[in-house]
Amino acid sequence: QVQLVESGGGLVQPGGSLRLSCAASRSIFSRNAMGWYRQAPGKQRELVATITSGGRTNYADSVKGRFTISRDSAKNTVYLQMNSLKPEDTAVYYCNANSAVFRTDYWGQGTQVTVSS
Repeated sequence: QVQLVESGGGLVQPGGSLRLSCAASRSIFSRNAMGWYRQAPGKQRELVATITSGGRTNYADSVKGRFTISRDSAKNTVYLQMNSLKPEDTAVYYCNANSAVFRTDYWGQGTQVTVSS
């Protein structure tokens, strides 16, 4: 059963932009904080950005000032706007929904982002 569905990945030149989307069910979206993680070849999965139901955000230092996470409650969707992309941003990006209160943790299937000239 697929709980989260990502889209928006692709190939982009350095300095370019992409917007990733993650669609969730109403119940998952309303009960969980949402986030984006990424995993590059040969590296561990790392946190990129998170956002709570109240809109509080947190970013990895490597993406601050370049990436913006947001959520749309009407669409049960979380977004990751990625600007000024660098080759180092190349990775598979995963959507996550997590709640310590409800003890839930969901992951999307991932979407590939490649930054190259």
